[in-house]
Amino acid sequence: MSAGNHSFVTEFVIVGFPGLQPEFYGLASTVLFLVYFCTAVGNVVILVLFATDRDLHKPMYFVILHLVVSDILFSTTTLPKIIARYWFQAGAISFTGCFVQMYLVHYFGTVNSYILFIMALDRYVSICFPLRYPMIINNSTIHILSTTAWIVAKACPLMMVIRAYPLPYCDSNKIMQCYCDHIAITTLACTDRVPYSFPAFIFAMLALLGPLAFIIFSYCSIIVAVVQIASPQGRLKTLSTCSGQLIIIALYYLPRCFIYLASNIGIRFSTDLRIVIIMLYSLLPPMINPLIYCFKTKHIKTSLMKRFKKSIAPQKDNVFAVSQ
Repeated sequence: MSAGNHSFVTEFVIVGFPGLQPEFYGLASTVLFLVYFCTAVGNVVILVLFATDRDLHKPMYFVILHLVVSDILFSTTTLPKIIARYWFQAGAISFTGCFVQMYLVHYFGTVNSYILFIMALDRYVSICFPLRYPMIINNSTIHILSTTAWIVAKACPLMMVIRAYPLPYCDSNKIMQCYCDHIAITTLACTDRVPYSFPAFIFAMLALLGPLAFIIFSYCSIIVAVVQIASPQGRLKTLSTCSGQLIIIALYYLPRCFIYLASNIGIRFSTDLRIVIIMLYSLLPPMINPLIYCFKTKHIKTSLMKRFKKSIAPQKDNVFAVSQ
């Protein structure tokens, strides 16, 4: 980046919700902090269960483990700064720091997309090719696919940052968003953003729609396979193994695709509404996913109940000993 590009904007200011009145800043920061706290606690519980229960060391749960790690990192990248903005009025972020956050936001979002692809692949092979499942999908396969996802996901966000960083930012430095992302930053550039935003849009669609295309194909194939099961109980049992993943996928993809398409085909709505939608699809899945794992995934639910009963049992023994 040339020195001229640096001379006007040396830092950005994260505005958050432009229409939010100052008297509600405390409430907003409290809500965001609770979201972050619940997200961290829920996902850490899953990590602890996985680390202490070897029954969970199976392909499907290794996929969930990678999604948990990505969710924690994404929330940690985005939430602390916007909480500080409303709690301490500390919304300023350095020029370089904003682009680092932008890279991490899009990187972890891309990782999530690829991990959901692997999750769909696991269910597809499990239901459509049950006899071949142990040979095709095992822990080694999942490790290779997940590691590949973390590596390949670096490319598109890095290209977006490389193209956006050198732009001349010589006007407003206010980010109308709760964190630095590509659209929010490039709209502040003193140049035509189309040559930069369109390739970013293509990259985003490839990262989203490529995995989504296979996910749709896999679940259509799963539905066909389920319909061919003679027993109604068998159909319900098979579908129940996919219900949690379907909820997670819907929470991740539907609002994201809507926002990306709306931003690039000219659909306009208020800034606050757009930010609310973005925050919902960014923050709700990491917070809700642990609940889905616990209530929709049999082995995780069983492991959690075992841990809960073990923690309750010593307390009962202590009460009994005191009463004696």
